[in-house]
Amino acid sequence: MEATQQPKAAPTTGQNIDPTSGSDQVGPIWGYHFVPNQAARPITSEEAVQFLTVPGPGVPDEFLWLHFSLSNAASEPWLRRYLTLPDTFYESLHSDIDSTHLEQDGDTLVARIHDVLFDFTFDAPVATTSLCIKPRVLVSAHVRPWRSINQLRSAVQAGQVFRSPIEILSRLFRDQASVLVDIVRRATKRVDPMEERLLAKRISVSRSELGALRRMLVRLQRLLAPEPAAFFRLLSRPPDWITEEELQNLQQAAEKFSTAISDAAALVERVKQLQEELAALVNEQTNRTLFVLTIVTVLALPINLVAGLFGMNVGGIPLAQHPYGFSLVVAPLLVLTALLAYWGLGRRRDR
Repeated sequence: MEATQQPKAAPTTGQNIDPTSGSDQVGPIWGYHFVPNQAARPITSEEAVQFLTVPGPGVPDEFLWLHFSLSNAASEPWLRRYLTLPDTFYESLHSDIDSTHLEQDGDTLVARIHDVLFDFTFDAPVATTSLCIKPRVLVSAHVRPWRSINQLRSAVQAGQVFRSPIEILSRLFRDQASVLVDIVRRATKRVDPMEERLLAKRISVSRSELGALRRMLVRLQRLLAPEPAAFFRLLSRPPDWITEEELQNLQQAAEKFSTAISDAAALVERVKQLQEELAALVNEQTNRTLFVLTIVTVLALPINLVAGLFGMNVGGIPLAQHPYGFSLVVAPLLVLTALLAYWGLGRRRDR
């Protein structure tokens, strides 16, 4: 691993790496030193600098995991000072790519992974972490806390053994797939009662809720799903330092992602069908209402027409002086109205 040689460490590198440190801290907010077949141990900033700057191959299969907060303006200068990382990593720190991204730059992997701080709100907040993976160091950086990173750190603190940076990357991808599976599972629990109500022809489902649920699923599917082409390129032409077993772990993570994405796509299609069914029920109810209003208008038309004619203040109104004039006018109108009602209601029953 290439590192920038420095004759003297920064004055603040002797302090412990602690996630509770303030924004004035220089360097990573926490870090771990991994050695083969042993639990990782936390390291200080000074130890991290010594590991990065001391020449020589070091212990085989040992590596560091350093995590940075991008809200600290000193993080990027520290990385540029003590590490030789590709420009694609620094570009990813400020990139607006809205999907999980993985690319190879020489013998280095650069990834941009999203996670959801998920409480099943339709405006689920998304956190982004950029990673740079080299043979002896893994660098991760984010703007705000990331749930999967914290879960992975808890596993490291509990003594779980990771043999390489690629194994950590695979674990992050699997955790990300698990997040998507959990989202799909919770969304399904909300969709099931809506579907039952629609099957019972009850229009008690909120169209806005279905629309928001569908938009959320599509958005999270786009954000969390990795680019298939990137995985294909990595699996077909991996860096020399990645072993076959590590490639298999990445492939398994990709397969888990593929299954989760398929489930999410199926749920999106199901929600789409529910939206169409709801729209059809609403249209049917609207058509029925309009039909009833039309029938009422048709039934009232003869009476209104005759009332308008007999209400004109002109001479010659027929039956005006006849003792049974009212009955002679009303009786035909009632018969005509009854015939129109029979015709209209008969057509409605035919439907």
